[in-house]
Amino acid sequence: MRSQLVELIRVAVTSLPRDVEEALQRTLEREENPLARLQLETILKNVAYARERRLPLCQDTGVPIFFVRGFGNLSEVEREIKQAVRETTRTVPLRPSIVDAITRKNTGDNTGEGMPVIHFEGGEEQSIIFLAKGAGSENVSRAKMLPASEGVAGIKRFVVETVRSAGAKPCPPVIVGVGIGGTLDLAAKLAKEALLQPLSQRNPREELSKLEEELLEEINALGIGAMGMGGSTTCLAVKVLASACHTASLPVAVNIQCWAYRYARLRRVDEEWVVEQ
Repeated sequence: MRSQLVELIRVAVTSLPRDVEEALQRTLEREENPLARLQLETILKNVAYARERRLPLCQDTGVPIFFVRGFGNLSEVEREIKQAVRETTRTVPLRPSIVDAITRKNTGDNTGEGMPVIHFEGGEEQSIIFLAKGAGSENVSRAKMLPASEGVAGIKRFVVETVRSAGAKPCPPVIVGVGIGGTLDLAAKLAKEALLQPLSQRNPREELSKLEEELLEEINALGIGAMGMGGSTTCLAVKVLASACHTASLPVAVNIQCWAYRYARLRRVDEEWVVEQ
C-alpha cells in the first residue's frame, strides 16, 4: 500500500480537485472587481502550472491529516501512512513544517508525536482520505460553547464573525466547514470532516442545507473577496455537519479552508487501489 499512499499525497498537494477549480473559474467569470479578478486569474494560473509540473500548489504543504475507514489492522495502516509521509516529504517535496509544540524543534519529516493526524473509523468500504491543511487557514479556525438559548441565530453570528475576523489571512475565497453539537472536541472534528463534502453536494438534512445557503450569502456579503482585495466572492461553499448534544450545550466549531483545497481519496475498486479527487 505504500506506493499508493505516496501517490495519494502527491496528487492531493499538486492538483486541485476539479469541482474546486471549476468553482474558482465560475467566480472569476462573475467577478467585477478588477483587483479580485487579478487574484483569481493568478490563482488559476498557479493551479494549472502546479498540475502540469507536478509541483505543490502552495509553499505551505500543511499538516498531513488522514481519515481511515474500514481497516482492521490499524497499527499496520498507521505505520504505512507515516512512512509515506516521510517519503513524500523528501520526494514531492513537502515543506517540513511539523515541529515539537514545546521546544519548536523541527522533526524534519512531517511526523512526530501525534503526527500525522489519523482518524480511524469503521465501515464496510475501505478508503483513506488525505487532507493537507495549511496553517494560514487553520490558525483562524475557532470553536466555542454557545449558550443553548442562542440557537441557530447564535450559530450564524459566530460563523460569520469568525470569517470576518479572519479577513484575508486564510487566502480567500475559502470553504467553510461548520460542526454543530456533540461536545467541544466532536464539534471541531465535525467541522473538519464537513470540508470533505463535495462542493456541489446538497446537504441531505433540509435545515442544514438551508443554513449552508444562508451562511454562504451572509459571508459573501462581507466583501472580503479574493485574497482580501474585495469583490463578490469571499466563500466558495459552506458545509455543515451536526450531532446531537446535551440539552444545556451548543458546541460550534468553524474550520476554514483556503482556496488551495488539497485533498484526495484512496479507495479500493475491484481489488485495486485507486486515487480519486
